Amino acid sequence: MRLRLVLAFGAALLLGAALPAWAWEDYEQGENVPVITVPAAPPSPVRLPIFGLMADVGVPDGLIGSLAIRPWSWVRLSGGGGTNSISSGWRAGITFLPFAAGPSASFEYGRYQDGNANPLAKKIIGGGFDGSPLLERVGYQYFNAHLGLDFGSRRVVFFVHGGLTVVRGQIHNVDAAIRQSTANNPTVAGTTEVVVPQEPTVKAVGSSVKLGLILYIW
Repeated sequence: MRLRLVLAFGAALLLGAALPAWAWEDYEQGENVPVITVPAAPPSPVRLPIFGLMADVGVPDGLIGSLAIRPWSWVRLSGGGGTNSISSGWRAGITFLPFAAGPSASFEYGRYQDGNANPLAKKIIGGGFDGSPLLERVGYQYFNAHLGLDFGSRRVVFFVHGGLTVVRGQIHNVDAAIRQSTANNPTVAGTTEVVVPQEPTVKAVGSSVKLGLILYIW
């Protein structure tokens, strides 16, 4: 160990003796001394959370809870299930956000299975409603094309979407509804028989809107 210290000290003395006097003067005066500057590394961008929980309510969507996935700042995927107060259903969609927040465009497809809408209709209409065979099996599928605004871009996002919706479904129990109607009419009761060989399919296009909230957790 002592031998190493002696050798290192001797090398330093030899190096100092080998330098010319002007080099030492420049060094002491701070002249002609090279200065190496290392540029600071640019700060790494903060990663946006990818996975979140989303809840929204609207028409014809009903109340939907979904898993939201944001693989990039300008696109969001979602999928989940919920209820329209008649039956349970599901929905999947994609939303484009060119500025990560603000204006958005969404496209969604959803479906609700058949359910009995008579209890809901009775709550809306009142106690005088006795029910209808047409409401015993109500289900539909729908496609949304919405424009909207999304407020927030990191952990919490609130959005308002609205636009056009295409709804498609079948009308069930048409013959039973006609028989019920004729049974209540004494002039035609017992003289008319109606048979519907195929249940009709209806398609409607209308406006729709929904409000939602997203909480990104990871």
